[in-house]
Amino acid sequence: MANFSKSNVPQFSVDVYQNEFLPEGGREVNGIVTVTSTGGGTTGGIPLPGAAAAPGYGPGQAPSAAVVLMVDCSGSMDYPPTKMRNARDATAAAIDTLREGTRFSVVAGTHVAKDVYPGNGQLAVADARTKAQAKEALRKLSAGGGTAIGTWLRLTDRLLGAADVDIRHGILLTDGRNEHEAPEDLRAALDSCAGRFTCDARGVGTDWEVKEVTSIASALLGTADIVADPAGLAADFTQMMENAMGKEVADVALRLWTPVGVEIRFVKQVAPTVEDLTGRRTEAPPRAGDYPTGSWGDESRDYHVCVLVPEAGIGQEMLAARVSLVLPDPSGAEAPQVLSQGLVRAVWTDDMVASTSINPQVAHYTGQAELAQVIQQGLDARKSGDFDGATAKLGRAVQLASASGNQDTAKLLSKVVDVVDAATGTVRLKAKVAEADEMTLETRSTKTVRVKK
Repeated sequence: MANFSKSNVPQFSVDVYQNEFLPEGGREVNGIVTVTSTGGGTTGGIPLPGAAAAPGYGPGQAPSAAVVLMVDCSGSMDYPPTKMRNARDATAAAIDTLREGTRFSVVAGTHVAKDVYPGNGQLAVADARTKAQAKEALRKLSAGGGTAIGTWLRLTDRLLGAADVDIRHGILLTDGRNEHEAPEDLRAALDSCAGRFTCDARGVGTDWEVKEVTSIASALLGTADIVADPAGLAADFTQMMENAMGKEVADVALRLWTPVGVEIRFVKQVAPTVEDLTGRRTEAPPRAGDYPTGSWGDESRDYHVCVLVPEAGIGQEMLAARVSLVLPDPSGAEAPQVLSQGLVRAVWTDDMVASTSINPQVAHYTGQAELAQVIQQGLDARKSGDFDGATAKLGRAVQLASASGNQDTAKLLSKVVDVVDAATGTVRLKAKVAEADEMTLETRSTKTVRVKK
């Protein structure tokens, strides 16, 4: 997707945080990899020390982009009628936010998908005229029919796939469960779309399935959230589109090279959200694999890499892994460009203090990953009637959120449990919990905070 003929921006840098010291016989090596992208073509900027540049855009230029807005038009969008009106208004606000020259389309989603603007499998080019036409088409949308999200995604893929652009992005809004296609059909659609475009997904109201919406965003490397009150859609859609317009380079991969004898335990994104990338590896011989990270603007993300090295004696050291940011050549004719890289090391020592010390970043994100996990486990236990298990898991979540300074998650937890003592994780389940509060906690459970300075 990237255009290799333009000037080299934005700049990427990689920093590795770890305790490289292992005791005799120690094998597990952990590292937190901070990747920062800055100085993109729309903002200018100063190259970071040691950073390499991605093929990008010169001063005053912006990456070419295509966006498809998928609007749920199933029958449930008419209950209450304000929901459909708010969805139309939010989509109109997002269209107003499109950068001039961006290619775009509006898809109405029911048990089938229809491109309602500009139609005929085409994409419009954003300007004052086409934005006005798109908003006129939106006014004609009405609710009726079922929900088959896989068909929406496949049509979006066809529309975006026909565009010769750098950035491909989808925005999906639904208010209900995916009841008119089998779960395996949605999974097959996600598998076929993965890596072809990114997609932000939003659930409006409280009648949709959290795991469906979050699985869409996870598979397509986008964001997921709840908009419990439809009146908040316009502001949310505007922010989503602004973020999409801020993306400057797509298809960046985290490449992990390991020496002979080293096993990879996992590779996870841990900030701004927890996302396990381990199973998404594609081989990049020799001895390397690529993990997708999606599109980047001016931003920073953290990744947790865990590997097992062969045992070695005191005083020995080795390179446990080399982490690189790479940008593949879309044609496949040239080797991927290495944007930046960092090293994960292992050193065996008989200094017990050194070998038992846990790096603060590693400790913090291990806790944040556990926080996301115990929230899910606690909510699942609560739904199944296991109130003791729910209390234990959500109490642990309160303890972790408090210790790490994750105040947003702590506030969401306090709407589901009464906190007796945050430090020890002592809580009581609330007798009554608003459905929107429970769904908000579940949807945002993977959001993390960075290490306190």
